[in-house]
Amino acid sequence: MGLIAEKLFLTKGVGKAREKLTSFELALRDAGIAQYNLVRVSSILPPNCKIITRQQGENYLRPGEVIHVVLAQCETNEPNRLISASIGVAVPRDPNQYGYLSEHHAYGVTGEKAGDYAEDLAAQMLATTLGVPFDAESSWDEKKQQYKFGGRIVLTRNITQSAEGDKDGLWTTVVAAAVMIGEWS
Repeated sequence: MGLIAEKLFLTKGVGKAREKLTSFELALRDAGIAQYNLVRVSSILPPNCKIITRQQGENYLRPGEVIHVVLAQCETNEPNRLISASIGVAVPRDPNQYGYLSEHHAYGVTGEKAGDYAEDLAAQMLATTLGVPFDAESSWDEKKQQYKFGGRIVLTRNITQSAEGDKDGLWTTVVAAAVMIGEWS
């Protein structure tokens, strides 16, 4: 038996607490996924998987359910330290082809840069699978154009959560997740 995700939603959150585990729990609550049993999976976007909103996705899930996620997580207890967690998505034009998700965790990087990096990672993985030529040394904007001109990648996007470490040294955790919803076959 296997699980093929038919739907996917993206979410993010941040939490702060005295204990590292509690800050992680609070970040999951902020992301709306603390009430599920999370199983981390690698980063393949299944063929024909529809990306839906978080609110739509929550309607398919029940508290306590085991769900599969691609999860990016970063934490610090260093005051004012910038942290980011990001999920990148690359969807192929052919809906019968699989796509890619990437997770990126960073220190000292803005949310925008972390998001661009995660999006670029997912697009590069998909481009190499599809045989789309690209220059790995070019900027993300230039690569985005190369991917689009190749005509085989239809969508790239990211979801990113960044935060500065709590000024009083509490643990600060950021998460970003791609939550997969499917049916057992």
